[in-house]
Amino acid sequence: MGWKWVYVEFYVDENTFKERLKLFFIKNQRSSLRIRIFNFCLKLLTCVLYIIRVMTDNPAQLRHTWELIFWVDRKVPVWAIQVSPKKSKYYSLQSGFILHVFFQGNIWEQIFQVSFLLEMLNTVPFIITIFWPPLRNLFIPVFLNCWLAKCALESMINDLHRAIQRTHSAMFNQVLILICTLLCLVFTGTCGIQHLERAGKKSLSLFNALYFCIVTFSTVGFGDVTPQIWPSQLLVVVMICVALVVLPLQFEELIYLWMERQKSGGNYSRHRAQTERHVVLCVSTLKIDLLMDFLNEFYAHPHTQDHYVVILCPCEVDVQVRRILQIPLWSQRVIYLQGSALKNQDLLRAKMDDAEACFILSSRNEADRMAADHQTILRAWAVKDFAPNCPLYVQILKPENKFHVKFADHVVCEEEFKYAMLALNCLCPATSTLITLLVHTSRGQEGQQSPEQWQRMYGRCSGNEVYHIRLGDSMFFREYNSKSFTYAAFHAHKKYGVCLIGVKREDDKSILLNPGPRHIMSASDTCYYINITKEENSAFILRQEEDQGKGRGHCDILNSPSGLPVHSIIASMGTVAMDFQNTSPTESGVKLAPPPENEQGSRRPSIAPVLELADSASLLPCDLLCDQSEDEAGQSDEDVTANECIALDHISISYLSHIYAKAYGFKNKLIIVSAETAGNGLYNFIVPLRAYYRPRRELNPIVLLLDNLPDDHFLEAISCFPMVYYMGGTIDNLDSLLQCGVLYADNLVVVDKESTMSAEEDYMADAKTIVNVQTMFRLFPSLSIITELTHPSNMRFMQFRAKDCYSLALSKLEKKERDKGSNLAFMFRLPFAAGRVFSISMLDTLLYQCFVKDYMIPIVRLLLGLDTTPGSGYLCAMHVCEADLWIHTYGRLFQKFCSSSSEIPIGVYRTESHASPEVSIYLEKGEESKVLTRSSSSSDQLEHPLLRKKSMHWTRRLSRRSVKRCDSSLSSIHQRLGVLRRSEREELTELVRNRMQHLGLHTAGYNELNDQQNSISYVLINPAPDTLLQLNDVVHYLVMYHAIFSGRPPKKSPKCRPFQVLLFL
Repeated sequence: MGWKWVYVEFYVDENTFKERLKLFFIKNQRSSLRIRIFNFCLKLLTCVLYIIRVMTDNPAQLRHTWELIFWVDRKVPVWAIQVSPKKSKYYSLQSGFILHVFFQGNIWEQIFQVSFLLEMLNTVPFIITIFWPPLRNLFIPVFLNCWLAKCALESMINDLHRAIQRTHSAMFNQVLILICTLLCLVFTGTCGIQHLERAGKKSLSLFNALYFCIVTFSTVGFGDVTPQIWPSQLLVVVMICVALVVLPLQFEELIYLWMERQKSGGNYSRHRAQTERHVVLCVSTLKIDLLMDFLNEFYAHPHTQDHYVVILCPCEVDVQVRRILQIPLWSQRVIYLQGSALKNQDLLRAKMDDAEACFILSSRNEADRMAADHQTILRAWAVKDFAPNCPLYVQILKPENKFHVKFADHVVCEEEFKYAMLALNCLCPATSTLITLLVHTSRGQEGQQSPEQWQRMYGRCSGNEVYHIRLGDSMFFREYNSKSFTYAAFHAHKKYGVCLIGVKREDDKSILLNPGPRHIMSASDTCYYINITKEENSAFILRQEEDQGKGRGHCDILNSPSGLPVHSIIASMGTVAMDFQNTSPTESGVKLAPPPENEQGSRRPSIAPVLELADSASLLPCDLLCDQSEDEAGQSDEDVTANECIALDHISISYLSHIYAKAYGFKNKLIIVSAETAGNGLYNFIVPLRAYYRPRRELNPIVLLLDNLPDDHFLEAISCFPMVYYMGGTIDNLDSLLQCGVLYADNLVVVDKESTMSAEEDYMADAKTIVNVQTMFRLFPSLSIITELTHPSNMRFMQFRAKDCYSLALSKLEKKERDKGSNLAFMFRLPFAAGRVFSISMLDTLLYQCFVKDYMIPIVRLLLGLDTTPGSGYLCAMHVCEADLWIHTYGRLFQKFCSSSSEIPIGVYRTESHASPEVSIYLEKGEESKVLTRSSSSSDQLEHPLLRKKSMHWTRRLSRRSVKRCDSSLSSIHQRLGVLRRSEREELTELVRNRMQHLGLHTAGYNELNDQQNSISYVLINPAPDTLLQLNDVVHYLVMYHAIFSGRPPKKSPKCRPFQVLLFL
C-alpha cells in the first residue's frame, strides 16, 4: 500500500461560529472599521430624518392636546425611509447581541447597558409598525440616536487608528468627545423641548428650541423664550442635571490630559512637518545653558530663521527651561516633546522622517561617561533605523566609541578636540580661545563702547568667522584665477582684509589648508577664508587714491602711522562695507621701503614681493624672518634626525629611580598634565606635541601627574614617544607639584576630572578644580596654568581677586554684553582671553554650525592636527622679538610670510603690561576719588563755615603744589602697593621654600618675585593690515605642507635607540 498525500488546512483562529464573529467584528481591523462607519452613518441618517419629520409635521390634525405628545403626523415616504435603515440596524443589533453574548458571556450585563436599551427603544417600534400600520404615527424618540452616534464615533476613531497605524493624541480624542457630548446635550434638549411644547398653547420651532438651549446652557438666560408646560419644564431640569454631572467629568479628564500634555509636549503636526522645515534635538537631560547655546547659535544664521526646533527629551521639562520656552521669541519656534529616541512612537511624534537634521548630544555631566556614550550610540542607531535619510549630527565623548557612529554625517568627539586644544595651547598660546571665537557667531560689536583699547580691538576681531565661496563667483578671489594660492592669499588680505586659509578642488573632497604656491587657483575651486562676515553680505565701494586719507577715519580702533592703506571693515546689522583701492594686483606687489635703521646685518633690506606663480626658489623652505642660510648653519646632525621615534621597531620601558624631575637635567621646560586617569584622551594630548614635523631640540618633556597609576596597555601605547614621563600625585598636594618639576615647567594643564563632573548642584562640579588652581596661582604666580572647566560660567572664578576693581569692571562689562544679546559675553574675562581656561561645552557650537557650514569640523580638525591630509598645512606659532620689529605692521608681516616661506598668518596673540588695579582706578578718577574719600569721612566738619574756609585755603595751596608732587605721589603709591604685595608674597614664599628644604630640593630655582599677574593677554583674529606689531607678540600662522619635511623627505635610521618612559617614584 503506497503513501498518499493528505492536504491539511490550518486555521490561525478557531474555526467556530464564536471565533468567526469575533474575527469579523473585533480582530479584523478593516472589517470592524467598516461596520462601525456604517452604524455611525445610519445613526446620523436617523437624526436627519427626524428633523425632516418635524419640519413636515402638521399638529392641527390631532384634536386632543396630550395626543400631540404621543402621536405625530408622519408621512408615508418619511416612514418608509426611516424603516429601511431600522431593518439593517435590527440585523446588526442581532449580530452584535449574539457576539456579545457568546464572547462576553453575561447576557444580563449586555441587556442593561444604556446603549443596548437605546438601540431597542429606537429600533423595535419601527419593526413593529411594519406589521401593524396604525402604529406608524406613534412618536418614537429617534433623536436619542445622537448618543449612539457619539459612541460609534469613539469606537470608529479607535479602529481607524489601528487600521492605518497612526495615532492622535489623547488630548485630541478627549476634545472630540467633549464636543460630541455638548452637541448631543444641545440636540437632545432642542428636540425634546420642541416636541413637548407641541402640547402647549404656543408651540416652538426647532430654531427657537435651539436658541433656548444655547441660552440656558451658557447660563445667560434672557427669558424671552421659555417652556410653557410642565413636561417640557421637567425635561429642562433633567437636562441641566445631566449636564452638571457629565460636563464636569469631561472637563476634568480634559484638564488632566492637558496637564499631562504640558509635561510630555504633545505632538509635532504632520501638516506643519510637510509644509515647514524643522530639526530635532535629542538629549538625555536638557539644561538651560545647553538650550540657550543651541538656540542662539542655530538661529544666528539667516538660513535657519524659518526652521522649527523640536526637542525630544525623556525627562520632564524643568521650571527654568519652561520659562525660556514661554518667551515669545522661542515659544513660536521651539517645541518640547517628552519621549525617548528609542521609541518609534516618540520619533513619529517628532516627525523624524521629515526632519532636516537630527542633533544627538551626549550628557557630559554623567559620572560614567562610557555609559553616556552607549546611550548616545543607541539613539543614533534608533534614528538611523527609523529615518535613514535624516542627516545625523552626533556628539560623542570617548574616542574609542567613535567608530560606532561613523555612519553619521557629522561627528564631534569631545575628548579628541579637548586634548588637542589643550596640547596646542602649550605650543601656540590661546589656541583654545582662537578656535572658540572662530566657531561662535558674532558680529564683532562686543566691547565697542569700552574705554579700553584692547577690549575694542579684541571684541572687533572676535567677529571673524570661517566662510566659503566659489572662486568664480567671488569678488574677493576671482581676479586671482590661474594665480598661486599664496599670491591670492596675500593680495586678498591687503586689498579686502580677508584671510584666505584653505581651498578645495571641485573633483576632490579634501580641504587643504595653505597648500602653498604650487596650488594654482581655478574658477571651480572653493575658497575658505576668515572675515568679519561672508562676502554675500558685503557692499564694495571703489575709492580713488586721493580718497584714501579720508577713508582712514573709519578705522578708529586700529590707528597706525604705516604707509599701508587702511581697509575699513564696518559691520552693521550683518552687512559689511569694504573700501579698497583702484589698483591692479600686480601694482600691489612693489617692494616696501626698508626701515630707516637696520642694525641687523643679516636682515634683508626690504621684503620681497609675492610672486604670481611659484618658482623653484620660492618653494625652498626658510626661516620666517631671517635668511635660510642662518637656519641651515645652525642645524646640527642630531637635529636633522629628529622625530625618528615614529619609525621605531623596538620599544622598551624602563623605570628609573630618580625622585625629582630636576635630576633628569631637562634642557627645555616641562609640560605637566594633571589628570585623574590615563586613557585615550591623554594619548591624543601627546600626539600633537610629538608630531613628526617638530624638531627634537624643540620638544618639551611631558610629565603626566595622575591620580591613578596607568596600566600596561597605556604605557605600551605611549612608549614610542620621546621624553614622556608619569608619576602618581594630585595638584592639591604641594609635594607632588614640587617633585614633578613645577618650578621648571612652562605650562601646567589641569584636565577636568570625570569623578567631579556631576554634583548635586550643577555649577559646583568645578569647585575642587577652581580652588586647587587658585592655590597654585597664588603659590606659583609665574606659572602658566591651563585649566579645563565643566561650566563656562565658572571661569569668572579663575585667578579670582576679591578686591580687584579691574575684575569688577570686567564683570560689569560682561553683564552689559549679555544684556545686549551677545553669545560671547564671557570673552572679556582675562583667563579666557589669555587662553588659560577652557570648557569643552564651548565647542558645542561647532556641531551646531555644521548645519549651515558643513566644512567647519574638517577645518578645525586640520587646525588642531587631528587629521592630516596630503598637501594641507598645520597650525604653528612664532614669537616676535625685538629684532623683528623692523617689519612694523601686520600687513608687512603677512607679506614677509608669504614671500619668504609661503605661510599664512591668521592671528596675533598679544600680551600687554597692565598697571595694578588700585593704581589704574586712581589714575582714571584722578584726585576726585581721593577727595571723595576724605570728604565722606569729614563731611560733618566741613559744615562749619570756618572749617570750610580753611579747607578752601588748603585746597588752593594743594593745587599749586599738585604738579610738583604728582610724580612723587604716584611713586609712593607704587611703593605702598609693592610693600603690601611683598608681605603677602613673603609668607607664601616662605611656605614653599620650607617645603622644598624638607624634600631636599634646591631653593635657587624658585623665583618668587617673577609675578606675571599684572599683564593682559588676548587674541586678535585676522587683524587689519595696519596693526602695529609689538614686542612679545605671538603670531599664529599656517605652515605650508611642503615645508614640513624641510625640502627633503625624512630620513629613516635602521638603528634607533629605544626611548624610555620614566617613572617618578
